[in-house]
Amino acid sequence: MRKSMALLPILLFSALAWPQSKLSPRWEELTADEFWFAIQQAQGTCLLPFGILEKHGPHLPLGTDLMNARHVSLAAVQTDFAVVFPEYYFGQIFEGRHEPGTIAYSTSLQLQLLQETTDEMARNGCKKIIIVNGHGGNEHLLPYFAQTQLEKQRDYVVYVMPLFIAPVALGPPKKTTNDMHAGETETSEMLIVRPDLVHTERAGQESGADQARIKLPDPLYTAIWWYASFPFHYSGDGTAGTRELGEYDMNAWTAAVQNAIRAVKADDESLRLQNEFFEKAKHPLDTQH
Repeated sequence: MRKSMALLPILLFSALAWPQSKLSPRWEELTADEFWFAIQQAQGTCLLPFGILEKHGPHLPLGTDLMNARHVSLAAVQTDFAVVFPEYYFGQIFEGRHEPGTIAYSTSLQLQLLQETTDEMARNGCKKIIIVNGHGGNEHLLPYFAQTQLEKQRDYVVYVMPLFIAPVALGPPKKTTNDMHAGETETSEMLIVRPDLVHTERAGQESGADQARIKLPDPLYTAIWWYASFPFHYSGDGTAGTRELGEYDMNAWTAAVQNAIRAVKADDESLRLQNEFFEKAKHPLDTQH
């Protein structure tokens, strides 16, 4: 009885304090009290949109990847609520260091900062963290980071959503085939996200064609391949961008993020299996085969 009475003020406070207006999904816009309620509403699910600061041809802003990933994340949580972490651009972009405005952090700092960020997110109630990648240069970094979560036991799960590529066959016809960076697709997307920052008239000032300065057989890989092919850090033709393609791509990407949120909220097995794994890892010789 005493225990029930002791909880009464907390329950009354919770009822009175619940925000009357719709909660913002943006971490940085919430008050401390609102954040508590937002985490409950999100069921502990948080998104970490992951971009970069790099040149995007002669016509798109340096933060294109960051803006795109955050745009689809914020759009997705309008129907499947989750808390969205602020701008995050501390990823892998060594291949773009020769261009103005590129910020390339050391490998050790990239991994340490991302680990401490997810640790801090989890300490604040984000027990299911979805990293929404918006930059091709992170496509190896992020799966590796996800694997490092098995280095030691944690009370949360990291999920990585790779850079999304909308099915070409289902969308409006594309005009170009070489379209890896700042070309038709990214220009189209930015015409939706921040049209005021798109300078299509400048897109033809530099070549986005493959210079093919190294010829190696597949699947042989060397880090300088990107610079050898695209020394202007531009792959494609931004003049081909259209709002029609941009709307299709961003809607498809948003839907994919929504599906990810729903799947993660329903996932009760990953953390259970993580805990099971670490219990067995303490005594590997006792593991039955």
